[in-house]
Amino acid sequence: MQARSESGLDATIMAIAPTAMAAVAGSLATMPEIPTWYASLAKPAFTPPNWLFGPAWTTLYILMAIAFWRILRLPTDAPGVRGAIGLWIVQIVLNALWSFAFFRFHSPLAGLVVIALLWVAIALTLVRFYTLDRIAGLLFVPYLAWVTFASALNFAIWRLN
Repeated sequence: MQARSESGLDATIMAIAPTAMAAVAGSLATMPEIPTWYASLAKPAFTPPNWLFGPAWTTLYILMAIAFWRILRLPTDAPGVRGAIGLWIVQIVLNALWSFAFFRFHSPLAGLVVIALLWVAIALTLVRFYTLDRIAGLLFVPYLAWVTFASALNFAIWRLN
């Protein structure tokens, strides 16, 4: 007997709530530090303007939630579904943790460690999602690309400071 997938409403809540919680937590750790600590750091020439980060992350959080929603709609006992859900949870926790490591604790080095783990978690989640639902996997491609760029930026800031 196949285990039931989440209903549309349940899956929607389960996809949006942790994504929103990570976004809010990250924002609370980050925003107060932008005009003060972050502004004082030496940054590489390829640093985007501050206004770009909000729209970029909003878009990425929406894509993450949609991808997760698609996975939550699959039968829960289908091979790989529980592992995919676990990977998604790991990456969203690391996502929020990075903001605390880098911004709240003023540690580009700690941020670099967390973002390296985050990159691996995103890549694994992307692959697992893709094997279960190609669209869900593809929705993670911009996220992986952005975190690749953010990793280079984090590394450069660490080196410069």
